[in-house]
Amino acid sequence: MTSETDPGPIAELLSIMAKLRDRERGCPWDLEQTFATIAPYTIEEAYEVADAIERGDLGELKDELGDLLFQVVFHARMAQEAGAFAFGDVARAICDKMLRRHPHVFGDQVVADSAAQTERWEEIKRKERESAGTGTGLLDDVPVALPALTRAVKLGKRAATVGFDWPEVAPVRAKVDEELAEFDAAVASGGRAEIAAELGDLLFSIANLSRHLALDPEACLRAANERFTRRFRAVETAVTASGRPWDAYDAAALDALWRRAKGAQRAD
Repeated sequence: MTSETDPGPIAELLSIMAKLRDRERGCPWDLEQTFATIAPYTIEEAYEVADAIERGDLGELKDELGDLLFQVVFHARMAQEAGAFAFGDVARAICDKMLRRHPHVFGDQVVADSAAQTERWEEIKRKERESAGTGTGLLDDVPVALPALTRAVKLGKRAATVGFDWPEVAPVRAKVDEELAEFDAAVASGGRAEIAAELGDLLFSIANLSRHLALDPEACLRAANERFTRRFRAVETAVTASGRPWDAYDAAALDALWRRAKGAQRAD
């Protein structure tokens, strides 16, 4: 295991990145990339880190964290070439931020518990936004590019810091029913735009419910996707084994196969 204080691997990674972007002898693909073209890979690598964590695979987590670190190095290298900042500036910025936002660890302030620290963290961030002149609105710095369900949770959580929230789960659950009724009404009589708006409101209310239940809606949906995949594969296997084509099965027959797969996997 490499020592945390060993700068060797980081220096080597930075050197590798510089050679990949070398104008004369670098890699043609790496040389063609921009912040915009690399950004999707950065997001993809972050999700692969999360996937390795969910599966409890620490060996793969090490590899995926390396891939994510490479994305940071790639962006920093392009910024350095543009004369904006370098990897060292990125590291310095996050060090300064952590020191600034943890005065109870690196200073003389005291916080009672995690909840108090969260409140203090948001207050520090608010003051930072004011100092930077990036907007003083409570929701101004919640990134628009986040996955929509994740952003919905963050918006609700941020609004809750000033009391704009329900105190318990029951009214949040009731809000889901209210939004579902409005969605049904839009489907019955509204246009496509209204249906889309009501569906969005319904999804937002479900994200809020997830937050109140201390659940990550993205993780819940990923798990549901995996369950669907496993059950559909079982249906696919059954159809293939029967020797009959898909169109030989009507909706009721396929539903029966689905229910059988669902029951079998629950029993495992």
